[in-house]
Amino acid sequence: MTDNSDGSSAHGAGSARTSLRGRWREALVGARGGASGPDPLPYADNLLARWAEPQRRYHTTAHLVAVLDHIDTLAAYAADADAVRLAAWFHDAVYRPDRSENEERSAALAERALPEAGVPAEVTAEVARLVRLTVTHDPADGDTNGEVLCDADLAILAAPPQEYAAYAAQVREEYGFVPDDAFREGRAAVLRQLLGLPRLFRTPHGVDRWAPRARQNLSTELELLSR
Repeated sequence: MTDNSDGSSAHGAGSARTSLRGRWREALVGARGGASGPDPLPYADNLLARWAEPQRRYHTTAHLVAVLDHIDTLAAYAADADAVRLAAWFHDAVYRPDRSENEERSAALAERALPEAGVPAEVTAEVARLVRLTVTHDPADGDTNGEVLCDADLAILAAPPQEYAAYAAQVREEYGFVPDDAFREGRAAVLRQLLGLPRLFRTPHGVDRWAPRARQNLSTELELLSR
């Protein structure tokens, strides 16, 4: 019997990349508002290379796909769904687990790349604002674009227990350079910050369908960290 596992895996990865390039093109063309501009695909390829960097375990193209899928679910709540989708592409485009300025550097990347790609200044500014908002995941009331992006980014918190446990393990791998005691302390602080938010999710979909399970997952992980 011939072993086709490697070929199948490569085909699957290629198909996923093609799909993501198409999704980037649609969002970028939508953000341009019908105006012409440079070929979108080199920009997609640059971003996909960033999302595939070796230091990533959770913040990978799989996370990007998940966030884009959740944005599609929540798109009706957003004032500008294409801007939110572009923000998803950029929100972890710069990711170094040992640095604290990832969101700022990701926003600055958007501010450089999007005007070159033909995106109007006001949309570029909105994308960069949304990327910076993922520092706190605490959009202001009425910030519908921010609500959709933050809910989509945090949706993993509402995953079934086994999937949530895999997510938590991947986060620990990304911070493998941090000693156990320091990681537990830092991770617990993040979980408490999330649990302390008046509303963990802001869209009606997130409030109704994601919030209860997310709070249960966060509380369970916090309890496990304290043992």
